[in-house]
Amino acid sequence: MASALPGMLPSVVLASRSPRRIALLTELLNRSNQTFVVDPADIDETPLLGESVDAYVQRLALDKATAVAQRYAEDVIVIGADTTVDVDGKIFGQPADLVEAAAMLRQLSGRTHRVVTAIALIRGERQRHGFDAARVTMKPLTDELLAWYLSTEESLGKAGAYAVQGHGAALVEGVAGRLSTVVGLPMGLLRALGAELGAGWKIGR
Repeated sequence: MASALPGMLPSVVLASRSPRRIALLTELLNRSNQTFVVDPADIDETPLLGESVDAYVQRLALDKATAVAQRYAEDVIVIGADTTVDVDGKIFGQPADLVEAAAMLRQLSGRTHRVVTAIALIRGERQRHGFDAARVTMKPLTDELLAWYLSTEESLGKAGAYAVQGHGAALVEGVAGRLSTVVGLPMGLLRALGAELGAGWKIGR
C-alpha cells in the first residue's frame, strides 16, 4: 500500500479498509507517483425503507467520502466506495456470521446475480460519484463445495459472502462486466471521476 511519509501530506485518502480496494488503488497511484492513506469511515449502513440497491450503494459511498473529507485539506481527494450484491432487487451485504453466509450462498447457487459498486470522490467543495454493475454467475454449489468454502472463512466481511479474487473464484462460473467492479473498485469509473477533479492519474494499460 502506498502511504504518506512522515511530515508529508497525502494527495488521496481511501475511506475504506478493504484490502482489495487498497491493492487496486495502489496499482493506479503507483503509476502517478502519488501517495494515499487509508482512513475508514464509520457510518450506519442500514438500508432505508424501500431503498433500491443502486440508490443504497451510491448513498453509502457518498456518506463514507463525506464523513472522511471533513478531516482533510481541500486539495486532497477522498474516495468512498461501497459494494453490494443484488439478488432480484434484494440487498445482500456482508454476512453477520457463517450461518448467514451459508444461507446467502445457497440462494446464489446456480444463479446469475448483479454486483454493484458505487464510488464517490470529494475534493474540497467539489464531488463526483457514480456506480458500475457486473453480472456474476455462480456454479451450482454442492454441500461439499459449500462446506469447504465456508471453512476458509473468506465469506466474512464480503458482500454476498464470497470474494471472486480469492478462494471464491472456485464458486464462480463466469463474470459479465468489469472484474474490478466485482472486486470493489471499478477502475475505469474511478479514473474518469478523478479526471473531472483534476487528479492527474495516469491511465496505464
